Amino acid sequence: MSTIIGREYEKKQLKKIFDSPSAEFVAVYGRRRVGKTFLIRNFFKNQPCLFFDVTGIQNERSAAQIQVFTKSIEESFFQNQVTLKSPKNWRKAFELLTYAMKKNNQKIVLFFDELPWLATQKSSFLPSLNYYWNHYWSSMPNVKLIVCGSAASWMIDHIINSKGGLHNRVTLKLSLEPFTLSETKDYLKHLKFKYLDIQVLEIYMIVGGIPYYLNFLDPKKSVPQNIDALFFNKKGPLLNEFNILYSSLFEDSEAYEEIIRIIASKRNGVTRQFILSQAKFSSEGGTFNKRLQALEECGFITNFKLYGTLKKGKNYRLIDEYSLFYLSWVEPSLPTLKKLDSPHGYWLEICQSPAWKSWSGYAFEAVTFKHIIKIEQALKIPPSSLIGSWKFLPPPKSTQEGAQIDLLFDRPDQTITLCEIKYTSKPYALTKSEAQALLKKSTVFEKQTNPQKHLTWALITVDKPSETLYYDDVIMGNVSLKDLMK
Repeated sequence: MSTIIGREYEKKQLKKIFDSPSAEFVAVYGRRRVGKTFLIRNFFKNQPCLFFDVTGIQNERSAAQIQVFTKSIEESFFQNQVTLKSPKNWRKAFELLTYAMKKNNQKIVLFFDELPWLATQKSSFLPSLNYYWNHYWSSMPNVKLIVCGSAASWMIDHIINSKGGLHNRVTLKLSLEPFTLSETKDYLKHLKFKYLDIQVLEIYMIVGGIPYYLNFLDPKKSVPQNIDALFFNKKGPLLNEFNILYSSLFEDSEAYEEIIRIIASKRNGVTRQFILSQAKFSSEGGTFNKRLQALEECGFITNFKLYGTLKKGKNYRLIDEYSLFYLSWVEPSLPTLKKLDSPHGYWLEICQSPAWKSWSGYAFEAVTFKHIIKIEQALKIPPSSLIGSWKFLPPPKSTQEGAQIDLLFDRPDQTITLCEIKYTSKPYALTKSEAQALLKKSTVFEKQTNPQKHLTWALITVDKPSETLYYDDVIMGNVSLKDLMK
């Protein structure tokens, strides 16, 4: 049995539904390679239950899918001691499964993996699932149905937000997210890595907390050597992952990729209106909102309310590490990379350049946005605080000064905590000019928003910053990598 690293919340929720005295319908979804199947199989195979496991086959007809489904019934319910005739359609297949379930009194976990591949168009899979859940399985307290899929938009539309027979039938929704920094550190330790925390951060800023990507790393190689092997040669396992990633998640993947590219084009984030102004796809019928929702659900983007604007004002940012890295460093070099048979030390040279050091600050910001709870805990921010960002662009030819604050906490104790995020390889030391720049930012913020609250500055850094002459005069709190990894 494989060890499940992290996933404490998900394990608690799964144990809760397993111990429930009622039938349960669980929908699990999340991006490709995030570990959905691994979690479900390894959790329930360690529980006292009959575990029925079937996986859809991509681009395969219903007859072949039903054949695999029938074989799974033979294995799970009859230990391969009987041979069942494959039913002609899904209605009959579910009838056969229900018959086998009624013969068994123990807890039964039904796991339908890659559900979108099972429920092909005109296959009658979803109507049959709807019928058997509503008429039979939902009244069987020993039954726990778990459906899983990487095609996030499909899962949201057809299962979670279903307007048909499965409307409001899901009793637990689990959106499986990538590992946090802490979980990534634990996972790499489990894989026998001895990287320092800052090296774990560097890996995280490039591939994120995706277990499948992390498994490609070699404990015997340095970080630059590993990145070289993963991306910077034609055999690199993550060289062509970008297009596969989005096409596996979304039916109209080109539109989703376009949104990602538009958001990635602006380091400090973009508004909804800006995305629409740049996009070539149609935004009619709420389709655009669904796309943004699906990208957020899968952890590719996040949004913060723009402080001081109308209720709907939001700033969208790309926070998927792999996509950020690929679009910035890999895609521009594709013609060259696809000619290289093996790693040539390309990344070792690039990672020491000023361009990489500048970009690392951008990537570090994306990492911090995924660890907001850790920031709140470190700064003792009240949980009811409103999280946002803010920027002011002066009108053309204006003598006014502009300013931008990437992260702020509007607190209920008449205080606003403004955050400055700094990525440095050595302990950050606040200089006189930088201290003055922060004070100028807060002055512009106060003038433009009139918040009527006390303003404080906090630093988010890799190491605990050096306490310079100007530090105590300006900075009221600090969050370090150590805090993010707790």
